[in-house]
Amino acid sequence: MSFLTKNNFKKTTKLTVLLVMVIFTGAVVFAMPDHGKEEINIDGGKKGNIAFPHRIHQDILDDCNICHAVFPKKAGIIKELKAQKKLKKRQVMKKICLKCHKSMKKEGKETGPTNCSACHVK
Repeated sequence: MSFLTKNNFKKTTKLTVLLVMVIFTGAVVFAMPDHGKEEINIDGGKKGNIAFPHRIHQDILDDCNICHAVFPKKAGIIKELKAQKKLKKRQVMKKICLKCHKSMKKEGKETGPTNCSACHVK
């Protein structure tokens, strides 16, 4: 009796298709770029830390270089650059965050906070 009976052929085909789908899905997931954490806790100094909604900013801005042109993608980099005197105390907040939020607000778009206490939490 042959191994590839009609019933075995169907089972083998289904298993092959399933295996190809699993391999393809794994390859797609593996190839996806790392976009970092959904939310990042940033040391906000004396005013308090900032729970930064990273994923929301990625979705809205769609250009990582808007922020990462100023600082590399590395955990704790803002604090590190401040300690090295390569980043001034309020440079990120004033020249990136608030500038963008105020610009979007002026354009009538939904935006994030434009005051300190809305982001900094003691």
